[in-house]
Amino acid sequence: MTNTITYEFPLNERIRVFIRLEQLFKQFNHFLNGASVWDKRAALNVLLDIMAILSRNDLKSELLKELDRHSKVLNKLSQSQGVDSEKLSQLLNDVGRTSKNLYASSGKIGIHVMESDLFQSIAQRSSIPGGTCSFDLPEFHYWLEQEEAIRLKDLQQWSTPFNDIRNAIDLILNLIRNSRRDTQEIAKAGFFQISLDHSQPYQLVKVSLDKSLRYFAEISGGKHRCTIRFMVPSNDEKRPLQSSDDVPFTLSCCQF
Repeated sequence: MTNTITYEFPLNERIRVFIRLEQLFKQFNHFLNGASVWDKRAALNVLLDIMAILSRNDLKSELLKELDRHSKVLNKLSQSQGVDSEKLSQLLNDVGRTSKNLYASSGKIGIHVMESDLFQSIAQRSSIPGGTCSFDLPEFHYWLEQEEAIRLKDLQQWSTPFNDIRNAIDLILNLIRNSRRDTQEIAKAGFFQISLDHSQPYQLVKVSLDKSLRYFAEISGGKHRCTIRFMVPSNDEKRPLQSSDDVPFTLSCCQF
């Protein structure tokens, strides 16, 4: 466990969607490994959230564009002196393999899940608050009471076709986060503003501060300028206020 809290702020919509899906996939894995009925209900709810995002975005195309961009950057780096050629070769292989797997996947992402009558019923009723009670969906209630091996097999079958998407997102975000440039900064009276170089493809800003400091970071802005405010959590119903103290923190600008 680290002694810092890190806040991330994506600088474009593509990375914003990737991070949301990354979080949902992590949640799904967490609940998938739980053995209770409530874990399995939560896992299905998360899977529905993943499908909702995928239905609104041409994610396969966005991922392939991003992987292609990373491949070009990595190939340019291979011509630079002092580069770890073995590590670079491994990264290029990872990007190439991930792209190939995405290209090979056919059809609309997630369409396979709706081939299950049970899943269709759950999806239709989930839009109603409390709409998946046992009297609403007795088949779902029956499924939830089955052996763990049966429930796990079905959830893995429904989620496996999303693996190529998840692997691509994990690879891209890992490359971006590891391309960071860290600087130690001071937010005067809890306020800090940064102007980003327009010629650099910045994708993500990270703010890290010590857990012992009683502030949280509010980040706003876009690809050219970001504003960071350190707020004091409220102990009552009032809105949190910006700190009047100078706040030390680590700023990471990630591009790749």
